[in-house]
Amino acid sequence: MELLKKRISQSGKVIGNNILKVDSFLNHQLDVELFQAIGREFQRRFADEKISKILTIEASGIGIACITAQYFHNVPVVFAKKFTAKNLNDDVYESKVYSYTKGVSYLIRVDKNYLQAEDNILIIDDFLANGQAVLGLLDLARQAGARVAGVGIVIEKSFQEGRELILKENVRLESLARIKSLEENKITFMD
Repeated sequence: MELLKKRISQSGKVIGNNILKVDSFLNHQLDVELFQAIGREFQRRFADEKISKILTIEASGIGIACITAQYFHNVPVVFAKKFTAKNLNDDVYESKVYSYTKGVSYLIRVDKNYLQAEDNILIIDDFLANGQAVLGLLDLARQAGARVAGVGIVIEKSFQEGRELILKENVRLESLARIKSLEENKITFMD
């Protein structure tokens, strides 16, 4: 997606050789116009699927998922919660996820009322690096007996193992911008 690549090149900041900071438009301050283009592109790529729900993880995936849902005729968005709350039902699907960014493991949860076996789910997330968040979301969907139509990623760091892990799960993966390298403070995209 050329518009996204252009924005990453203009506004993305490289930290070290493996961190891409895009908080000025993707995961802290949100560029809604760009999100609309992202949502339209995900809908175009998954137009052959009858998506019944979009599944994401809090917090950065929620905005992208909500705007994307509008292009799938306003299907519901379900997001996995990382923390327990008094208002969260005890009857939940649960999966353990390790965050390399934060260096901690946590349980993600979705109330069983919101994922059913008849669902055809599109998983949406902002980044794919090591793949742990997506694997956790796949696990939740499978616990529900739902079909996962595919995974839509805004930015993939292709030099990390996430893509390989997701493809081993026999799931369709569509990434809008694939980063080949962040070495020498330079963003290099896959062809």
